[in-house]
Amino acid sequence: MQHLQKTGGGPLHFHVSTFNKNDSGADESQDALLSAGQIRHSDSTRPANISANANKTNAVHAAVRKAALLPFVFVMYAYATGGPFGLEDMVTTSGPGLTLLYHLFIPFFWCIPVSLVAAELTTAIPVEGGFYRWVRAAFGDFWGFQAGWWNWSASFLLAAAYAVLATDYLSFYFPAIVGWKHHLVSVLIIAVMAWINVRGIQMVGAVSTVLSILVLLAVAALCAIAAVKWQHNPFSPLVPPHVPPFQVFGAGLALGLWLYSGYEQVSSVAEEVENPQRNYPITLAIVVPLSMATYFLPTMFSLAALGDWQKWHTGYFSDAARLIGGPWLGLAMTIAAMITNLSLLNATVLTSTRMPSTMAEDGYLPAAFSTRHPRYGTPWIAIVVSSLIYALLAQKTMVQLLTVYVWLRIGVTILTVLASWQLRKTRPDLARPFRIPWGHAGLLYVIVAPLVMSVGAGSFMPVRTMPPLRELAPQPNVSASNTATFTPRFASVRAAESPQKPAPTTATSTLSGSSRADCAGGVVKVSSQ
Repeated sequence: MQHLQKTGGGPLHFHVSTFNKNDSGADESQDALLSAGQIRHSDSTRPANISANANKTNAVHAAVRKAALLPFVFVMYAYATGGPFGLEDMVTTSGPGLTLLYHLFIPFFWCIPVSLVAAELTTAIPVEGGFYRWVRAAFGDFWGFQAGWWNWSASFLLAAAYAVLATDYLSFYFPAIVGWKHHLVSVLIIAVMAWINVRGIQMVGAVSTVLSILVLLAVAALCAIAAVKWQHNPFSPLVPPHVPPFQVFGAGLALGLWLYSGYEQVSSVAEEVENPQRNYPITLAIVVPLSMATYFLPTMFSLAALGDWQKWHTGYFSDAARLIGGPWLGLAMTIAAMITNLSLLNATVLTSTRMPSTMAEDGYLPAAFSTRHPRYGTPWIAIVVSSLIYALLAQKTMVQLLTVYVWLRIGVTILTVLASWQLRKTRPDLARPFRIPWGHAGLLYVIVAPLVMSVGAGSFMPVRTMPPLRELAPQPNVSASNTATFTPRFASVRAAESPQKPAPTTATSTLSGSSRADCAGGVVKVSSQ
């Protein structure tokens, strides 16, 4: 295990201790002096500590409860994926064939190279703040600050939206949750997640594990039942006919980047993970394939069983589950979608609140943000303040701002991969227990591939439509039997959708004339009278 500690004033030097277990189980330390170079311009007087260790007391270190490998796997899965919900618009905008191909090749040009960078830099500099401090070490204070600030401020939008969407699901089953009650429930959800996070990463990991397993069980059931009902070619057609190229390629590509983002950002809690130099690369090796399977398999099996790619829209997995497995499976998938938003919110609070705490330690924010809980060792003031901001924004719908979030996320990712290249140049002697494979070709791959994907996503379509943004007012499909089905007007914000709050579901609803509404399997059925 390696930790970094500032060894004195003047030029920036860090003391690196690497702890290994010998045959008897005792700790051996191998010391080296790491000179990380001047992080700030020479005329600066700002302290330039990479690691937060220099600012924490031994009591705080003792209080921090670290996450083991398995809970950390589900923390990363919850933050980066959470479930398949949100990709449904890709099917209609890009076509079923291209959607499935996107989920097979986008990871090799986006999340896999980013994960290799995160693995190398986490093993080299396993400190709290992760990517923010890597960027600062590579490019100095200005870009380091941008990486941290972009991440923290963008999380305001994302976490608030997760809370609103989770409440939307509840209000579907409990129609009285409208208006101020809707906002109150969103605030209560945020408060519960803040409480879980104040108690530390072990609690967050336990909650993430339970929630993620529940989602994966529902997804596995859908895949298993759909597999035995395979009737159609899920890759046909490759693209929708008579659709503008920017919609076919750009919208799907941008949504794909959104879905496969976030693996490097969990590095912000590296110091709170047991043996991060070993466990972070292992976690990435598990979570990236699991994320690919979570998106690809239910999409492929649902298309193969139903062949109705023209009907796909945000939230369609609930419809598909009901059509494939009956009302019970539709209900299970709808509940899984709600759980996904809770899981995403829980992990977002964990990773994003380490930004203000580490930036405070580095002198960019008030020192109070770095205050640690005396019992749990967590940055509790940063968690509480962030959660208050989430709560204030939880009454808003922020479609345009969520588009801005996508660009901020891409910006942070690009800075992170460029930091790996810069630190290879400026710190070639830095110990890297995990190293990006394939030598110079591998380093070129992890830098060029994400850059090309970012440029491609931006050049194929207007900013207004990245990712697909539209109000999700339910549109009835009335059959010959005068029965219409509505999909709930909410889904995971992984698709960057920010729907309006659903109108209260009452015993009666007007379609044309008097109609009766009832809920079954996660969909509202309206029968005209």
